[in-house]
Amino acid sequence: MSEELNSDQAPEPVGPYPHARKVGNLLFLSGVGPRERGKKEIPGVTLDQDGKIQSYDIEAQCHSVFKNVKLILEASGSNWESLIDVTVFLTNMDDDFKKYNEIYSEYFKDNRPCRTTIEINKLPTPIAIELKCTATVENK
Repeated sequence: MSEELNSDQAPEPVGPYPHARKVGNLLFLSGVGPRERGKKEIPGVTLDQDGKIQSYDIEAQCHSVFKNVKLILEASGSNWESLIDVTVFLTNMDDDFKKYNEIYSEYFKDNRPCRTTIEINKLPTPIAIELKCTATVENK
């Protein structure tokens, strides 16, 4: 049996899926990007009139993504320290990996989950980073 979970502070999903799903003592987060709840602007992203990325700041997006993951974890009864696996999708490994890795290291000083970083050519919205996470959660 599984349970759908959503945060009223994290950005609204861009499709028909929950923020997270709890199965036993595992919590699976849907892909999390840097958008902010209720806003059209994406932190660190400048779009042209056609909605295409004109420029972006990977640092601003990383901080926003990590904030959103934390909001979803906490709304789901988990926390940052309970993350056990993180898959990171970057749209520009050559330009962004070094800065992303520096910021990641700041957030994951104490808890060091397993991690995979993959370059992809595009994400569903005009963003440069998305995280897919698994955490543990206490059963009540």
